[in-house]
Amino acid sequence: MNEKKKDTEDKIVLLSHGAGGALQEKLIRFITKSAKLRKIGNGIGLDAYDDGATIPLTEKDSEIVITSDGHTIDPIFFPGGNLGELAATGTINDLLMMGAKPIAISSTIFIEEGFSFDQLEKITTSFHETLKDNNVALLCGDTKVLPKGNLDKIIMSTTGIGLKKDTLKILDSNIKIGDKIIITGYIGDHGSSLIANRKEINIDTTLLSDLHVLSPIIKSIPNLQDINAMKDPTRGGVSAALNNWAQKSNVSIFLYEEKLPIRKEVKAICEILGLNPLDISNEGKALISVDRDHADQVLNAIRSTELGQFAEIIGEVREENQGKVLMKTKFGGTRFINMPMGEPIPRVC
Repeated sequence: MNEKKKDTEDKIVLLSHGAGGALQEKLIRFITKSAKLRKIGNGIGLDAYDDGATIPLTEKDSEIVITSDGHTIDPIFFPGGNLGELAATGTINDLLMMGAKPIAISSTIFIEEGFSFDQLEKITTSFHETLKDNNVALLCGDTKVLPKGNLDKIIMSTTGIGLKKDTLKILDSNIKIGDKIIITGYIGDHGSSLIANRKEINIDTTLLSDLHVLSPIIKSIPNLQDINAMKDPTRGGVSAALNNWAQKSNVSIFLYEEKLPIRKEVKAICEILGLNPLDISNEGKALISVDRDHADQVLNAIRSTELGQFAEIIGEVREENQGKVLMKTKFGGTRFINMPMGEPIPRVC
């Protein structure tokens, strides 16, 4: 790495520190390093650096699952959704990825002076409708208005709460050797649709974001105890999510390029812009690490849903090359899939 660039990374916060790759992980660890109380009882806490954490309820054999997220997407109205729908969907999906039933949410909205009430109504209506459709209550929140020029239009911050059985351990650090890796549909739709429609690019395409709540996928799985890990590959895409798993679980993940479901439009956009589809964000897909003896059963169940009809087993978990993600190419070679430094497209979620 260029020494001057590395020196800059160590002294100031860069846009890439918020983009879902290695630099974001570095930033999160910097922010949380001095926290003293890092978990409650035997629950999942800060050091897991997972999509959420848990609070044990010992008398009920259950755990409260809690997750927080910020949403700064640009544009706030994009092909297939808007900021409000994204905020609700992303928070619900993070709870689902830990095997929890989402039950409640809080929201804080930061609004720039001069923002129109018409746009605000569209965003909040989508937010509330998404919560209602998924039986999630909005319990509390806050609203702040900042002087014009101190904020780019509007951002939302959410905290989601869910419940799960304490025997269910679906964690980034829990994938097992022999597991099969499932992706529940096409890769890279969300980020590709955003970048194609930004005014400085303006690529002609009908591609839409894949923004969807993943509950139909989760409900279709016969037994969640067969699942070792789940993750929605948002910022940093599939590359970041799988590298995260491999590093936390001390295993390797081996992918098959011919099995990766990627739309022709996404491939074309990425080729034009010099991007890798595996690094591009998704907002309606799940990566699932499932016990190999139940992988086909889980895959067929997911494919029976409208949302998961294009699901594929794209790889497996191996022992050699611990902490690495590799891919067998269509030409028979093997190459490493590295952790991206960050999401190549800023402000995608």
